[in-house]
Amino acid sequence: MGSSSDAGIMIAAKEVLEKFGIETEFAVVSAHRSPDWMYEFAKSADKRGIKVIIAGAGGAAHLPGMIAALTTIPVIGVPVKSSNSLDGWDSLLSIVQMPNDVPVATVAVNGAHNAGVLAVQMLSTGDKKLKKKLEELKKQNVLKVKEQNALINK
Repeated sequence: MGSSSDAGIMIAAKEVLEKFGIETEFAVVSAHRSPDWMYEFAKSADKRGIKVIIAGAGGAAHLPGMIAALTTIPVIGVPVKSSNSLDGWDSLLSIVQMPNDVPVATVAVNGAHNAGVLAVQMLSTGDKKLKKKLEELKKQNVLKVKEQNALINK
């Protein structure tokens, strides 16, 4: 994440990944305040065994795009509605409007939970156990919807 103030949002991605048994790194890596550290983090990610990077940032939100520019690992951007953002729109547009050949998958503003699920989906393409867990999640979601229907129709 771009700042420790993003941790309250980004923790949702970590929780999803851990629920699926995926090891995580949870770190502040600022594109603007620590560019050398960001460069080192992105360039060494593959060697550290990282398969997907979820990068959350508010305001100008350059972190996801800069990391995507430095690695071939898929990057999921989480626009964060921060104290210096324009209701999160600046962050969303900064992340989603990437140039050709530097894609960043982007979720909703403060959508770290879905970023975690998307990362699991990416990882599940080569992991049958993860795929099975995702299928179970989908089944649980159907049950939740059916329960909601039962409640509103009482």
